[in-house]
Amino acid sequence: MRSKQEIRNAMLARRDALKPDVRIEMSLAMADAAEAIEFGPGTVIAGYLPIRSEPDLRPLLARFRARGARLCLPVVVDRETIVFREFVRGADLVDTGFKTIGPGPEAEILDPDLLMMPLSAFDAAGNRLGYGAGHYDRAIARLRAKGMRPRLIGAAFSCQATESLPIEGHDVPLDMVLTERGLRRFPESL
Repeated sequence: MRSKQEIRNAMLARRDALKPDVRIEMSLAMADAAEAIEFGPGTVIAGYLPIRSEPDLRPLLARFRARGARLCLPVVVDRETIVFREFVRGADLVDTGFKTIGPGPEAEILDPDLLMMPLSAFDAAGNRLGYGAGHYDRAIARLRAKGMRPRLIGAAFSCQATESLPIEGHDVPLDMVLTERGLRRFPESL
């Protein structure tokens, strides 16, 4: 089996090869497909703003807000830690590390009930390959240590699917993955 880094490089090259206008259309299709994600008013949902060639979740997040969700975005606190700051309409966004922007330090830190996560690749068992820093793995572990079990939803383009991924003990499988082709629940075959 290929190494995580080899898979990551190959999948990110696939994603990077998508033309910007295609990525926009695919991101809009993801927002449509996200209507199948069930949650109640007041549910805290962590999304993210796109970097590089990631799907653009802003249309999806706007729909979640309209459905009553309370939104938050990840913020890199240090090399080991991300927290989720409340994302309210009209608030200033600042540099939050790793070439990302998000709410500033005045924003409330929230614990998400539903966690939308970026990824490099995913497989048929719902395993997720991130970018290699482990921020989300540690954030999930911290939430679970508090007794929380947030729903974990990967956000990716379908071209990032691979048959299988090497997994380690700290890797937590996704509950679902959202692509331009729809919402997939795991376990499921590709």
